[in-house]
Amino acid sequence: MSVKSITSDPVGREHSPFAVVAAVTLLTGLGAGLGGMLLALLLHGIQHLAYGYSLTHVISAESFLQGVSAAAPERRLLVLTICGLIAGFGWWALYRFGRPLVSIRQAVKSDDPQMPVMSTTIHAVLQIVTVALGSPLGREVAPREIGSALAGWLSRRAGLSAAQSRIMVACGAGAGLAAVYNVPLGGAVFVLEVLLGTFGWPALVPAIVTSSVAALVAQLGLGNEHQYLVASMTLSPALVVWSVVCGPIFGVAAWSFAELMKRSRAAAPKNWRLPVLSLLNFATIGVLAMHFPQLLGNGKGPAGLAFDGGLTISLAAMLLVLKVVITASSLRAGAEGGLLTPGLANGALLAIVLGGLWSLAWPGASLGAFAVVGATAFLAASMQMPITAVVLMFEFTRVSQDFLIPVLFAVGGALLGFRACAKWAPALQSSFGFGWSGASKAR
Repeated sequence: MSVKSITSDPVGREHSPFAVVAAVTLLTGLGAGLGGMLLALLLHGIQHLAYGYSLTHVISAESFLQGVSAAAPERRLLVLTICGLIAGFGWWALYRFGRPLVSIRQAVKSDDPQMPVMSTTIHAVLQIVTVALGSPLGREVAPREIGSALAGWLSRRAGLSAAQSRIMVACGAGAGLAAVYNVPLGGAVFVLEVLLGTFGWPALVPAIVTSSVAALVAQLGLGNEHQYLVASMTLSPALVVWSVVCGPIFGVAAWSFAELMKRSRAAAPKNWRLPVLSLLNFATIGVLAMHFPQLLGNGKGPAGLAFDGGLTISLAAMLLVLKVVITASSLRAGAEGGLLTPGLANGALLAIVLGGLWSLAWPGASLGAFAVVGATAFLAASMQMPITAVVLMFEFTRVSQDFLIPVLFAVGGALLGFRACAKWAPALQSSFGFGWSGASKAR
């Protein structure tokens, strides 16, 4: 999307004065930060109550993975069954009685960038509740939707032009992301690279301000902590060469994952079948979680284990297969959520497998180092946001800047692998009757 398409106003309304735009920018950052903080506190509160850990502290040193691992297997099954009931009947009721939802991308492209506040809020809360109970989908969409809906509401009340409103709606999404993950730079870059497609000044300044303000506000309740505690790692020739060789493999895997998720989401029901499929899906995940508690949640637990080098090759491979299956089945059953952390976790798990095998022939790099590089490459390719993925990973983990070298090699290779699949998949489909559709059309 060009700068002109972002800043021009097709309906001819005059741009609002600088003071009005500045006020909306500040209020969007404040509101998105508060919304992201409250959603994160709700998530932690439900997690602690559902699995019976750290009941006296909403923010504690005990992680979700530690909590669910300590819970009885039967409790995991019961909680996931409840999750299926809430997800099924909650989204069915929303589709049946609520106003039609408007996605962030739809709002950003619209001449009237508004999102229904009540339906969007319910949609976001359902995502947070189900992820807290163990859904394998991501939690990052919910705060982004709250931030965007608020930004659209403020823009209309302030009388901003359509072009200015589109920028603010996008900035609200980035601010929500910045708030819930404490990634102010990542939130701003997400706005510019993914939602608006421009780094021009009219978008750059409000993106930076809203994300920074939102992150500061959220820190009041969540603390100034990064997502993953990663041990000190060193750069090695083995890691650099591995990143060059395996980068395209991550791209092929990311393309396959993105296509599977797209098809699963497109096939999700919105009628009476939604509660039935949702209950069956999450009950099945509960059975699996009785033996593999690492499967529960958006993938932060397995990703953290991978970054710490706490997984064997066999366990990483098993978790990778199961995570992909249950993520796809949850979307197919009608559950909603993001794919940022699930994609990051899948990349880390795949990196453990590939890196572990590589180390048999060329030792010298830690499994955690492989996981950091692989997670970034997979995330960059699967969501088609290379700059954002690199920035997010460095904000998530605070790894040394020396890792930029293997990370960029791997990301570049992953993008090439992804685009090669997108280019050749339609030809293979027509020649052999494969059921894949071209990823390039969806991107």
